Amino acid sequence: MSRFRKLSQTIWHCQYHIVWVPKYCFKILTGKVAKMVENCVRAFSEQQACEVFELNVQIDHVHYSVYLNP
Repeated sequence: MSRFRKLSQTIWHCQYHIVWVPKYCFKILTGKVAKMVENCVRAFSEQQACEVFELNVQIDHVHYSVYLNP
């Protein structure tokens, strides 16, 4: 899939970098919890018609980047 989207007279690229942090930065994102968070992020992004191209679950935060699909 191309990074750029095209319409009749425009070309655009819409990308979001999102950081999600649990309350008080508790270090709870390990094991099954980390896998469940990853699955939830991917499912929600698919539901919102976004393409996740980077997803990194650390023990106290989650970084992910998505492309917005037209």
